[in-house]
Amino acid sequence: MTTSDLSDSSRPDTPRKGKVTIVVFVAGFALLVLVLLFPAVFATESPTATDAQNSYAAPGWGHVLGTDQLGRDVYSRIIYGAQVSVMIGLVAASIALVIGSVVGLLSALGGRFVDSTFMRAVDIWMAFPEVLLALMIIALVGPGSANIAAAVGFAAAPYYARLIRSQALAVRHSEYVEAAKIIGVHPVVYGVRHVLPNIAGPVVVLASLGTGTAVAAAAGLSLLGLGPPPPSAEWGAMIAAGQPYLSTAWWIATFPGVALVAVVVIFTVAGRKLTKGRR
Repeated sequence: MTTSDLSDSSRPDTPRKGKVTIVVFVAGFALLVLVLLFPAVFATESPTATDAQNSYAAPGWGHVLGTDQLGRDVYSRIIYGAQVSVMIGLVAASIALVIGSVVGLLSALGGRFVDSTFMRAVDIWMAFPEVLLALMIIALVGPGSANIAAAVGFAAAPYYARLIRSQALAVRHSEYVEAAKIIGVHPVVYGVRHVLPNIAGPVVVLASLGTGTAVAAAAGLSLLGLGPPPPSAEWGAMIAAGQPYLSTAWWIATFPGVALVAVVVIFTVAGRKLTKGRR
């Protein structure tokens, strides 16, 4: 056997590993969708039902992930909390996408003065860290699920605007756009009908990655006590409630954290797969 044969035999089976990764990702994504749509099918108990006699129960047969300080089933709260946490991230990403699309398209198609004005505004917008800007907005409008989604979405919007502007500039001088200009189509109309559909690919990738980031950001704000009020089963709030008991009842905060990481990974992998698919 030659040296090259040895080196070939020692190489990992990359295609096989890639297929395994795809299968695991698809299964995880499908499971997440089912949990979001049918939480009652997966949950074993009500997420708000308390049982003082079973508080701080360790993971076991009766409660697979244990109970919290009020005797509520941690597993059921994670299942129902997926609806709250993931929906906040999806709404935040949608808000960022809408605002970014409007700003990016107007900047790319509105002429030099409009472009310069919008981009300077975006530069100032991006000068504020996302979390800090979201905190400032929540301080003005108050806490809550809807306000967190709006704050996180608004804070992330300039990144969408930058991407959409750059992609729109790349297709602005294409033949179909020039033809629309010649026949007198309004810039807003051909921007929506012709430019936006042709830049949808990278925008969808960014939205997928941005959803995972938004879920994590929203959970971080809830961890600070700015999320939905109790007894709502939101992952960030669950982690915050379980922090004081990490040494005695570690499962209260650990399992919601694991669920949060898993969802962020799912959306991140989805974005990367979409990126590779476009190459």
